[in-house]
Amino acid sequence: MSNSRKELGRRGEKLAIDYLKKKKYRIVCCNYSNKLGEIDIIALNSGDLVFVEVKTRSTSAFGSPAEAVTLRKQHQIIKVAQLYLQDKKFEESSVRFDVVSVIIDKQNQQFIEIIRNAFEDCG
Repeated sequence: MSNSRKELGRRGEKLAIDYLKKKKYRIVCCNYSNKLGEIDIIALNSGDLVFVEVKTRSTSAFGSPAEAVTLRKQHQIIKVAQLYLQDKKFEESSVRFDVVSVIIDKQNQQFIEIIRNAFEDCG
């Protein structure tokens, strides 16, 4: 991944964190990783432990950033979340998977959308 794409991703994650805080999410940790992968943000909201995937793009010409959270990516996030829950002894917690879609265009305008319950752990 190029440095400019990494920087765009970091900016998007920071904007997402600020936006989530305004929406009454309490951030537990950022960039959590284990042997199975990474989750961008883990937060508490409305009694749920929320695993948040952030997708940032500079344009929506190829669709919403959220559309990049493929079924394969969803399965990976779920597996990482399951291991997190086991490790932290949260097995009985109410869990939700949200996606934050961020667009930062060439004029530096920012568009942020939260998709609550974007996908579920059906396993």
